[in-house]
Amino acid sequence: MTERLTIGEFSRITHLSIRTLRRYHEQDLLVPAEVDPVTGYRYYSPDQVRPAQTIRRFRDLDLPLADLRRFLEAETGAHGGAADRDTARQVVAAHLRRLEDRLGRTQRAVEALRELLDPGAERTVTLEVLPPQRVYAVSLDVPAGAGLDWYDAAMRDLDAAAGHRPVLPPGGRYTHELFTEDHGHATVYLPAETPLPPGAPATVRELDLPARTAAVATHTGPHDDLDLTYGAVGSFAARHGLRAQNIVEEVYLVGPRDTGQPERWRTLVAWLTAPEHT
Repeated sequence: MTERLTIGEFSRITHLSIRTLRRYHEQDLLVPAEVDPVTGYRYYSPDQVRPAQTIRRFRDLDLPLADLRRFLEAETGAHGGAADRDTARQVVAAHLRRLEDRLGRTQRAVEALRELLDPGAERTVTLEVLPPQRVYAVSLDVPAGAGLDWYDAAMRDLDAAAGHRPVLPPGGRYTHELFTEDHGHATVYLPAETPLPPGAPATVRELDLPARTAAVATHTGPHDDLDLTYGAVGSFAARHGLRAQNIVEEVYLVGPRDTGQPERWRTLVAWLTAPEHT
């Protein structure tokens, strides 16, 4: 081997510590070009400098080891064909999307923290009476750790019942235990003026929502800081001596069903405060 670098020389060139290079070898991420069978000394080629630095950047960006191995295998594929290049691009694209999502969450967390640290920042809350409505509804007891699959399933059934008839924005009524205990009762609904059609999913029923008094605020944007809006409506109710029911209502004025731009979402949060009018 005419061009070979000791692990120390390779470390100086790449700015990767010897310990890191050894770990990369142990993880099969960067195997030395040659390992002396007697001494065990590792030797690298100049062609490995860029791959080593690429691995470092991916690890700095928290690319999972399994994905990094897929990328490296594709990059060093025996044929170097279109399939290998496509696999490498897919790995990178998927991770970039994850990084962008993480960056977005971080930015929104910073904005929420700035709002919390600003004594003058306060979300607008009003006391309103929500009008009565006839709705198609799916009610269920949500178990702990259920994620949001239950909501998606309920909306699918409601959409199947509503068909293509125009409807007002969907909403949901949730017991406070759903937030405080991670399980509780939920009712997801779609406003509808016509009777439930034949053949509608068995989970869907007709429900008449009475007029109800609530502390109301409209949340703007993604739901990362929805807790701030909940805090505002709950504080408003407490400061005004309003007796809270065990139900909070959300109306998805503009949501993922309407636009793929989360900054345009609008969610009405209604903290029900008095007995519903029958």
